[in-house]
Amino acid sequence: MPKMKTKKSAAKRFTVTGSGKFKRRRQNLRHILTKKNADRKRRLGQDTLVDKTNRKAVERMMPYAG
Repeated sequence: MPKMKTKKSAAKRFTVTGSGKFKRRRQNLRHILTKKNADRKRRLGQDTLVDKTNRKAVERMMPYAG
């Protein structure tokens, strides 16, 4: 069976944690920042985990990540 290819766009967006979960960046921190308060922008700058409903899709895009 041939090797499966990793979706390179997904590989740039997600990293795997030690427990096998996927880490991602938060959205809404690119532009229109003047109306967002400092607490919100600080929270948006932190990484978070991919939700369990989307985990299977990310695993399919990155077959060798886990």
